[in-house]
Amino acid sequence: MMLSKSKGAFVLLKTIAAGEAARRGFIREFVVPDEIVLRVNEIIQVVRVEGDQALCAFTARFDGVELEPADLRVSKDEVRSAYREVDARFLETIRLARDRILAFHRRQLPRSWFDTGEGVWLGQLVRPLDRVGIYVPGGTASYPSSVLMNAIPAVVAGVKEIAMVTPPARGGGMHPYTLVAATEAGVEEIYKVGGAQAVAALAYGTPSIRRVDKITGPGNIYVTVAKQQVFGRVDIDMLAGPSEVLIIADAGADPVYVAADLLAQAEHDVLARAVLLTPSWELAGKVRDEVVRLLDGLERRELLTRALADGGLIVVTRDLDEAFGLANCFAPEHLELMVADPEHWLDRVKNAGAVFLGPYSPVAVGDYLAGPNHVLPTGGTARFFSGLGVDTFLKRINVIHCSRRSLEQLGPKVIELAGVEGLPAHALAVQVRLGERGE
Repeated sequence: MMLSKSKGAFVLLKTIAAGEAARRGFIREFVVPDEIVLRVNEIIQVVRVEGDQALCAFTARFDGVELEPADLRVSKDEVRSAYREVDARFLETIRLARDRILAFHRRQLPRSWFDTGEGVWLGQLVRPLDRVGIYVPGGTASYPSSVLMNAIPAVVAGVKEIAMVTPPARGGGMHPYTLVAATEAGVEEIYKVGGAQAVAALAYGTPSIRRVDKITGPGNIYVTVAKQQVFGRVDIDMLAGPSEVLIIADAGADPVYVAADLLAQAEHDVLARAVLLTPSWELAGKVRDEVVRLLDGLERRELLTRALADGGLIVVTRDLDEAFGLANCFAPEHLELMVADPEHWLDRVKNAGAVFLGPYSPVAVGDYLAGPNHVLPTGGTARFFSGLGVDTFLKRINVIHCSRRSLEQLGPKVIELAGVEGLPAHALAVQVRLGERGE
């Protein structure tokens, strides 16, 4: 496997085989420094003991905002003020996104079912969680799309109570776009708190914030570690790592489109991954040149340069078959297929958070208002995780009904298996019903 530095911000892999060496090159590990884990655990324990006072103290320390416990919950006046601050165009756009996301997630809603066979009938109750917490990043930025993507599946699932936490902006205010998006999605309970302390409050409860059953939503490394630490006390959606895109492109792909999509993903974070797999040396060179050209006109040039230097990759494969083999090893959060007849290749996709077909389906459309959820597995976890959806906020309860006649038929086998496992009381529970008292 030969490596060489390109003249742009990328490393260009000249040749690569779909063997173990290639797989090792695609591994992304969630490694957290011990000091961060210790710091997060300390924050969690302080919140458990001191409740709202700890939330206010940590908010002052980390966000530079002085709050009293009575100020933690966003008031109705603040929500009304937010509506006055946003313009009509934003309101129209957020409602369009809401409606498209609602329509997609309503198709995911499963139903309870029962199979009423003679003597034995079985089934499954599908029930929503009672109360969930959603984390929305805030502080210096506003992410109304994250609000919609986390809240709407919960609403569709039938969750009765949704508590949203998000860091306050400097000065103690809240981003109006975030508040409006939350209200449009059906969230009425919003708190001005972020970081590991917000996760702790949701998991254990404070006088102001009642504990929840599940926590969803992305955040920084402290939020992610806090979710990891409270798992078991509550459920979580997933451990979100740096964002990533993998593009498979053939010789006919537009290099400008490919370069723009690599840049779009790289601007999320300096740890983002932006990967192109192509069997075309010519396209690889053109994309590299376009990345350099487009980079010059972007405001976040410094961040992009760092992200691409560390996580940008162009891989020239023998053919598209090898590209798909490598893509399945990588298991990307976002997979773009910029190839002729992309639907034909869809069957080759085994591991991906979401797939974007053709030249006019950039990840950016999925991020905002295509309809499917943009909270997706990262770091290779698409091998065994799915993206956020209605199922995230549901639980299934098995139902079993057995008549006496059916127990007479099945009971001897139950007794036999209980004997093999050395559990005589299990056997007795059947024997007493069959008139075998186990004297």
